[in-house]
Parts: sequence; structure tokens; C-alpha cells
Amino acid sequence: MNTKSLLNSLNRRELLKRSGMGLGSLGLASLLSDDGHSIQANDGLVTKKSPHFPGKAKRVIHFFLNGGPSHVDTFDPKPALTKYDGKLLENTLTTERKTGAAYASPFQFQKYGESGIEVSELFSKTAQHIDDIAVIRSMSAEVPNHEPSLMLMNCGDSVQARPSVGAWVLYGLGTENQNLPGFIAMCPSGLPIKDNENWQASFLPGAYQGTFVDSQHTEISKLIENIDHPHISRKNQRRQLDLLNRWNQRHLESRNDDRLNARIHSYELAFRMQQDAAVAFDISDEPKHIQEAYGSEVHGRQTLIARRLLERGVRYVQLWHGAGQPWDNHDNIEANHRRLASQIDGPIAALLSDLKQRGMLEETLVVWGGEFGRTPTVELSSEGKSKLGRDHNHYGFTVWMAGGGIKGGTVYGATDEFGFAATENRMTAHDLHATMLHTLGFDHEKLTYRYAGRDFRLTDVHGRVIREILS
Repeated sequence: MNTKSLLNSLNRRELLKRSGMGLGSLGLASLLSDDGHSIQANDGLVTKKSPHFPGKAKRVIHFFLNGGPSHVDTFDPKPALTKYDGKLLENTLTTERKTGAAYASPFQFQKYGESGIEVSELFSKTAQHIDDIAVIRSMSAEVPNHEPSLMLMNCGDSVQARPSVGAWVLYGLGTENQNLPGFIAMCPSGLPIKDNENWQASFLPGAYQGTFVDSQHTEISKLIENIDHPHISRKNQRRQLDLLNRWNQRHLESRNDDRLNARIHSYELAFRMQQDAAVAFDISDEPKHIQEAYGSEVHGRQTLIARRLLERGVRYVQLWHGAGQPWDNHDNIEANHRRLASQIDGPIAALLSDLKQRGMLEETLVVWGGEFGRTPTVELSSEGKSKLGRDHNHYGFTVWMAGGGIKGGTVYGATDEFGFAATENRMTAHDLHATMLHTLGFDHEKLTYRYAGRDFRLTDVHGRVIREILS
């Protein structure tokens, strides 16, 4: 059909739609092409990209302790709590629930490594690696509620729907393996609070969305649903997919819709995953001593799988702990925190040893933490009784990082003598995200995406790189 015939066949609305979208796309492409981080998933693939400068880290593994682990019982010792145990403390900070007297940690702390950093017995195995870890004792959030704090720590905004950290990392760096998702979230026994919003792509192209894996399963067919087709050969699957892609591409030509791009990408990725994913998730070929180091329980298995994924070019792996039985211990914190820590202390230590032995730790950023901490005082029931638990505390808590670009054996910031709030070098989620991006080679102010008429970034209009913990 020639140009004249085409114009005659289009009504006014269709003509404006086609020409307007085309010109708009050309203009947008030119505006976003200067930094190399514009829309790059439109070919159906998330290709490998270069950061702003050479980063020391190439990949991230993030242990997220859902519910809020107590900093004063893990990585922030408070001798004053022992001294004033059972006594009322002067505190003007508002907590979500009523709290009472000081509650000394039921766990023993001791110094580890050449750095002599004190760590609770709950993480005595992880503490063997303290000289590789930077402990941030001055983290802070905005409110003492799970939902907004989860969004803040994972997506950089407690209210608005924003892309998650993993989505931004994948957007910036791309993937090194086209046969596996570049961003994977493993969460055993179902989804955490806020569900898959924790690893959402939001306004970024859907190809950067985290892929959820329910890691409670051990069979590959259950870990990754529909990994094999029971009736059709791979050759015929390829033929079907090629036909479907031709239809989708024809549909896409007249619509320029990122959601359709994401759908095309997901079909292609699902097909390519059939072989590589089965191998990556199958830990049976690991040496016996490696499997024993990680342990046979679900969190040991998923941590070992995470290492295998990182080896195969996956950029960001988030390992959730406490989704079904969270660290949100409003009562009996001694028994509950001990049980929860015993599930992940060994696997974390095994991972740090394994990465180091393989020469991967210096290029892998390891992050540990939850959405907030817990009060140094006991939580009280409506009748004024204590069940020896702690309430939410967003004023000050602990996160730690290790590996690529991090100065190990370091303590940054501090809470007050009791652990109520950050008082020295207070650090926000934006600061944490800016520092994480820096280790990966990004200027957090320049890693942007154009949406709704403005340039967005993970750190919004905030954030500073904490250079004191960088190597």
C-alpha cells in the first residue's frame, strides 16, 4: 500500500494516534540516549550494560529479615540495658504500641575478629566473618509500620509505587545470562507483606521485575512451574513461540506498549530457562561438604541456590527470611529470635566462606537487614502486662554489608546508650541505596528513568554515598 492509499484508509483519530506516537517515541529516544540508561528492554532482551564508572561489585545478594529483627539483640550491644533492666527509662519517642521498662538482651555479646566488633550469640557463625563486614548501627526509617517501611527499604519510597532496588540494578547493569532472570526473589512458604510489590518494576519496563521463587520446594518442577512441557518437544515449542512472537511484534508495531514488550520478553525467557534454570536450581551436584556447610533446611538450600545463580550471571538475588513466621516478635523474643537466627546464621556464614574461597566475594555485595528494629523496652499488653517482647522501632536499627566495595571490620554510626534512636551519623534508606549503587559503579543521581514528564531515580531527591564504609 502506497502512502496516499494508506492516508486515505485512516480516519483522523487513527492518523493522529500513529503519527503522534511515532514522533513522541523519536523525541523521547533522543532525550534519553545521552547516559546509556534509557529504555533498553524493547528488543525483548535485558542486555548487559556498562555502569557510569568501574564498580567493585558486579552482583548483589540481599538477605531480607521480614518483620524487623532486634538490633539490640543482634549487632548493637547495649550494656546500659543490663544495668537498668526492669527500670523505667526516660523516653520521649512515640512507639506504635505501649512499652514499659528496659529489657536487657537475653543474649550474650562478644568480640570477634581483629576488629573486635561485638556480635550477639544469635549470629556467632556469621560473626566469624566480621572483618569482612561493615556494621551500620544508625539506620532509620520513617514510620513504625511494616508496609511503608518494607516499601521504603525495598523501593525507596514508603507511599508511592516505585521500582525496587533489584529492578534498578538490573535496569542499570543488565544481565550476563539471557537464559535466567536477572533479578530473582526467593521467599519460602508464600509471599511476604506487600507481596510482589517488594520486587516490583513499577514504571520501569516489566522485563526488570523480580522473578518470585517459592523456595520451600525441592523438586525443580515445583520450584519453577511449567519448566518442562509434558506433551510438546522443545523444537515444536520453538516453532509455536516464533509464531506467537510474529503476531505480538505485529501487534506491537501499532501500539508501542512496554507491557507487551515485557510479555514478549517473559515468553522468550521462559523458553530459554528450561535448561539453564534446571541446572542452576539443582544442588545435587554440589560436593557433600558444601551441602553440609549450607545445611539441608530450606534457608540453607535457597542460599546455596543463590550462589549458583550469581555464578551464572544473575545480578540481584533477594533471600527472604521470616515471611511465614516473621521476626516481628512482640512476645517471647528470646525463644523466637533464637529459633529464627538458627535458621540463617549457618547459611550466611557458609555463603561468605564459599564466596571468598571462589574469589567471588570481592565482586559480590552482600546486604543484611529488615525494615526496622525493635524497642529496647518491653512491649505491654492492653492490660499493662509484658510478654517479654519488643515493639517496632524505626528510629534506629542495624543493617550490615560485606563484599564488593565494602570496608570490612567497620562500624558506622551509633544509637543512644539504650538503642532507642540513631544519634551518630544517622543513615537513611536513600543513603543505603546510594551506597549500594556506588559499589556497582553508579552515580545514584544519574541513574534515571523518564516517566510522567520527569526523571526518576531510586533515591528520589535524597541520598548520599557513605564513603566511610567503602574500601
